[in-house]
Amino acid sequence: MGHRFSEIAFTDTVKQLQEKMGSRGAYAQREGGAASNAALGPREAAFLALRDSFYMASVGETGWPYVQHRGGPAGFVRVLDAKTIGFADFRGNRQYVSVGNVTTDNRVSLFFMDYPNQARLKIFGRAKLIGDEAAETLSELAVPDYRAKVERGFLIEVEAFDWNCPQHITPRYTLAEIETATAPLRARIAELEGLVAAKA
Repeated sequence: MGHRFSEIAFTDTVKQLQEKMGSRGAYAQREGGAASNAALGPREAAFLALRDSFYMASVGETGWPYVQHRGGPAGFVRVLDAKTIGFADFRGNRQYVSVGNVTTDNRVSLFFMDYPNQARLKIFGRAKLIGDEAAETLSELAVPDYRAKVERGFLIEVEAFDWNCPQHITPRYTLAEIETATAPLRARIAELEGLVAAKA
């Protein structure tokens, strides 16, 4: 069994290329032995709880892959159990490409980024759309204080996950992260400006 993500991603062609490029030996060590990377653990759950966006790839009937950005407040992606994540699908541009794709091929690939800490988590899964018929589950995915219309829910049955190395991830920060980091500096500047004004 071994590393579940590698089992899915490393096709025969991929393995041949790894062999040719000299990396096959290292990756072959993942194969066989106890199953791993098939169920989310505490580290993955904690990472997902802090994310405010991710990218999801799906494939349409024509065979073309499609990647869509999904966003919301931090924590809008919920870990429901070790094999299931879900999120509310907020109304966007109403093209419904991902929704259409997963109705004919439920396989998806998710990519979660943490730019400040140069970390990324990849997930292979199978998507299921839910609506009012699954009201209880849909309510678990709700984000009450977020002003966006929820059109449906996505449940992703996790098939495998993998963490990537931090190489080539340029640190980027949200406005909220910058404001938090600079708050002590701004407070100190205001304090010094007050002292200067008092002496003038």
